[in-house]
Amino acid sequence: MNEENWSFDNVIDRHETQSVKWDIYDKELIPLWVADMDFRAPEPIINAITNRVKHGIFGYSYYFTEYYDAVLGWFKRHYNWKIKRKWLCHTPGVIPAINIALKTYSNPGDKVIVQNPVYYPFFGAIKNSGCQILFNPLISSNGQFQMDYNDLKQKVKDPRAKILILCSPHNPIGRVWTKEELTQLGEICIENEILVISDEIHCDLIYPGYNHTNFATICKDFAMNSITCTSLSKTFNIAGLQLSNIIIPNQKLKHRYRNAIQCLFLPGQFGYLPNTLSLVAFTAAYEECDSWLNSLIQYLHGNLKFLKAFIKEKIPQIKVIEPEGTYLVWLDFRKVGIASNQLEKFLHEKAKVALDDGSLFGNGGEGFQRINIACPRSTLEEALKRILKAVKEIQS
Repeated sequence: MNEENWSFDNVIDRHETQSVKWDIYDKELIPLWVADMDFRAPEPIINAITNRVKHGIFGYSYYFTEYYDAVLGWFKRHYNWKIKRKWLCHTPGVIPAINIALKTYSNPGDKVIVQNPVYYPFFGAIKNSGCQILFNPLISSNGQFQMDYNDLKQKVKDPRAKILILCSPHNPIGRVWTKEELTQLGEICIENEILVISDEIHCDLIYPGYNHTNFATICKDFAMNSITCTSLSKTFNIAGLQLSNIIIPNQKLKHRYRNAIQCLFLPGQFGYLPNTLSLVAFTAAYEECDSWLNSLIQYLHGNLKFLKAFIKEKIPQIKVIEPEGTYLVWLDFRKVGIASNQLEKFLHEKAKVALDDGSLFGNGGEGFQRINIACPRSTLEEALKRILKAVKEIQS
C-alpha cells in the first residue's frame, strides 16, 4: 500500500465542523447516508486553496484559460471526449443545474421521466418547475437492475412528456450503464422528441472491470439532444466548494440555458461568477489528482469487498446489490423482518447507524437502505457490527 492509500484509513473527527453528514444527527450515530466522503481532499487541492488564501483578497473571479484547459484535458484524458470550451456553462452544483434546465426547457404541467428508485432530489426539482413526475421504474432480474424499455416506449407517448433525467452512473443502484443500454434509451428519446438531462456526477467513480460512457459521446444526435451535468465534487470530496460544469453541445440549447443562469444568478458577461477558492481548487483537481483518484477507487473497491463478505457471512438476511460505480451501495433489508416504514427508526434507535432510507428514492425503494462506504474501513466495520447486533437482538 503506497502513501496515498494510507490516508484513507485515518479517522478524522468531523463533528462540530458544520457538516451536514455528521452534525445533524446525535453523536451516538454513525452517519453513512449523504454522498459525502470522510477522506481529506488531495493535497494539490488543499495547497491551491491555501496559497490563494494567503493572497488575502477575494474579489470577483472569472473562468481563466487554464481552468478551461484543465476541464477539457480531464475529459480527453479520462473519456476521450473532445469537448469544446463553447459548450460549457457553470453552476454551483448539479442539482441547481437540473433545476435550471427544467425551468428552461419545460413548461408547467409538462411531465419529466425518471427511472426509479432514483436520487430523490430529482423529485423536488421536477415539482419546483411545475412539472409532473413520470416514473419509468427499473426492473430487477437476478439481483441486477435494468432499464425497462417497453415501459419507456409507452411513457414517451404521453403528449406532456418532454424530458428524461438520466442518472448515469445510477444512484442508488450503482449501475454503470453500457453503451448499448444508453443507445437504446437515446434512440427512444430522439424518436419521441424527449430531451435528455444526463446527471453524470459519479462518472469518475467506476470499479475495475467497468467503463463509463458519456451519453453525449455516443453519436451527434444524442449530443444535440442532451445536456450533461458534471462536477468533481463527489470525485474529490469538495462538494462544499460548489462548482459544476454543464456540457451543452447544442448551441441553441446552451444559449437558452446561459440566459437562465444570468437571470437567476449574477447577470453579466460571465454568467454565474465562480467562487474564488473553488476555481483554484477545481483547476488543481482536474490537473494534478489522477493518481489520488486511482488510489481512492482501489480503497473503495476494498471497502465494497469487505462489506459484501461481512454481510454474506454474518447478516445473510440482507442482500447487497453490488454496484458497478459510485461509493453508494443499495442494501435489501426485506428479509430482515422489519416493516419498511419502521426500518429507518430501527437503524437509528437500535443500531445507532444513519443510512438513507430507501423509500426516499421513490416506488421500489421500500425495504431498502443506501449506505455510503466512502469512509475508513474501521468506521464501516463498526457500523456493520452495530447493524449485526441489532438484527440479532430482534431475531433472538
